[in-house]
Amino acid sequence: MTRLMSGIFASLAVAAGVYGYASFQGSSALPSNPLIGAAHAQEAEVDTSTIIEMVQGAEGAPVTLIEYASYTCPHCANFHQGAYKQLKEDYIDTGKVKFIYREVYFDRYGLWASMIARCGGPEKFFGISDLIYKGQSDWARAGGATEIVDALRKIGLLAGLEEEQLEACLQDGAKAQTLVNWYQENATEHGIESTPSFILNGKKISNQSYADFKALIDAELDG
Repeated sequence: MTRLMSGIFASLAVAAGVYGYASFQGSSALPSNPLIGAAHAQEAEVDTSTIIEMVQGAEGAPVTLIEYASYTCPHCANFHQGAYKQLKEDYIDTGKVKFIYREVYFDRYGLWASMIARCGGPEKFFGISDLIYKGQSDWARAGGATEIVDALRKIGLLAGLEEEQLEACLQDGAKAQTLVNWYQENATEHGIESTPSFILNGKKISNQSYADFKALIDAELDG
């Protein structure tokens, strides 16, 4: 389980300097760190209601499960390649569970991955997320920042996004800042300290085997 680092955003902000995105000057050009300035964002008014919740399942499902996960977290990748697929088949697709996915940002790479996953809107979000998690061991180890963002771009293109669309999403500094604030609000509300973490009908639970997830969900359904 990956543990959150206290003050990570403030530390990155101090180390990185001025917030913003650099202009793209070619296919390998890289946006500057979108976590820059996160410390200042806590003092600024940012409308996080503009961030779309990524949801699967029936709106009126009797059980709501929120996952907090990072695209750079290996345990999250394992969950999405294993227990999540069974959860989706048995509970989400059958209308028993409303599943909400919320991103956690450890670093700029996870935030870039999130911006690409969200670039195609809710219709493509979970499909792109699946590709990002499936290829995590490759893109997360692609090299430096330029190589990593290029690898993430390729995932977006594979998912059917257009090059110009991807560039616009990666350069959206206001969206990056809003996502960081949105994550901080959610993590504070639910006391999120590690990933993946889950909120099952309002109660925080840790990552566990599918059998244990199933028992907890069934107890909620029978309650």
